[in-house]
Amino acid sequence: MSYRTEEVAYVQPAHPAANAQAAQQQRTTAEYRALDAAHHIHPFSDMGALNRTGSRVIVKAQGVYLWDSDGNKVIDGMAGLWCVNVGYGRKELADAAYKQMLELPFYNTFFKTTHPPVIELSALLAELAPEPFNHFFYCNSGSEGNDTVLRIVHHYWATQGKHSKKFVISRKNGYHGSTIAGGTLGGMGYMHEQMPSKVENIVHIDQPYFFGEAEGNLTTEEFALARAQQLEAKILEIGADNVAAFIGEPFQGAGGVIFPASTYWPEIQRICRKYDILLVADEVIGGFGRTGEWFAHQHFGFEPDLITMAKGLTSGYVPMGAVGLHDRVAKAIIENGDFNHGLTYSGHPVAAAVAVANLKLLRDEKIVERVKTDTGPYFQQKLRDTFANHPIIGEISGAGLVAGLQLAEDPKARKRFANGGDVGTICRDFCFNGNLIMRATGDRMLLSPPLVINKLEIDEIVSKAKKAIDATAQQLGIS
Repeated sequence: MSYRTEEVAYVQPAHPAANAQAAQQQRTTAEYRALDAAHHIHPFSDMGALNRTGSRVIVKAQGVYLWDSDGNKVIDGMAGLWCVNVGYGRKELADAAYKQMLELPFYNTFFKTTHPPVIELSALLAELAPEPFNHFFYCNSGSEGNDTVLRIVHHYWATQGKHSKKFVISRKNGYHGSTIAGGTLGGMGYMHEQMPSKVENIVHIDQPYFFGEAEGNLTTEEFALARAQQLEAKILEIGADNVAAFIGEPFQGAGGVIFPASTYWPEIQRICRKYDILLVADEVIGGFGRTGEWFAHQHFGFEPDLITMAKGLTSGYVPMGAVGLHDRVAKAIIENGDFNHGLTYSGHPVAAAVAVANLKLLRDEKIVERVKTDTGPYFQQKLRDTFANHPIIGEISGAGLVAGLQLAEDPKARKRFANGGDVGTICRDFCFNGNLIMRATGDRMLLSPPLVINKLEIDEIVSKAKKAIDATAQQLGIS
């Protein structure tokens, strides 16, 4: 048998990632939607309704803008989910992740080991956080952070010999995550309905939501003080020796960007100190510059014992959460044997490297300071000027680059729509169709754009928001 040989040009096989990318580029929006409906369960969604209409497919982002698979350019008024603080497309963060993946893509911090990224991050957070916070425990999200808070709180009191301190007090309509523990801490009734296995020893008091819940002729300050004093009443009901902590978001984020009046947090702090109860600030949304301060509790002027962080810690580029411990809490944890809690990805080296790069951008480019002195005040004033005397806007709350706009049937009488959630959905859809991401929480419209936004982009957001709200009013027959 003879063989005939021929010269054949060798073609390098395409890398599997290149093949996947090419396949993605070839798919149409309809094909994406079909695959999404066939295999993907979305968070907080009615999947039947979503699959009938089809998801919007977001394919790229830069700065404060997103692009969908049909080529539409969308301005992101929510910074993803309150998290993309330094904006999209920052090469510094991609480079930090790439470099760390090559050097040390993973190692745990169990078994008496550590690594440079988590050491550098901890030292940097100690510089940026208020003075009593010098120790940090890491996790993957705000939900896990608040689970960790519960573990720290209970272990802390055990080290003090006060084992009866088991109850944690939170607020109705607060949000502290979607794990069973985080969801129980939160006060979202619709979440509790699907959680028959809620965590024990968690109770709730009313939220400081003046527009929706104040009665009579109370001023905003009087109402906030009365709501804060519910904490003392609940402590006395349970017994101070049985209460371990109070947890609250400095401003309620997912609950509607509800900002309490200035009387609220000082009274909460006074009560916690009086009864020797730990005060926990959930800074998952408020942290890292959102209000113009590094942490939102600094905007409100109170001093927590524990801080939960996530989202803006890495600007959402990779998942990471953390809990900051006041020195007195950290000391008790450090000096009293094992703390039996941890996660595979606690202090993940790639996440830590990205967090360091992200925080340095926020610090070195003075992004937080700019929010406080320039873009934040401009954003707040622009909203108030644009929606002054609007027929369906009852109030605007917020500071820095976060705001909540209350939709109302009769703004002056503080009368909300009976079907407020439906009205919020109508408005959100007008925003979405107008290429603006603005979130609806019931009858409140929420904005939280990237902290790098400029004034022209703020103008664009507010202009598009007004068109959507005007269209909502018109559909409701209100002018």
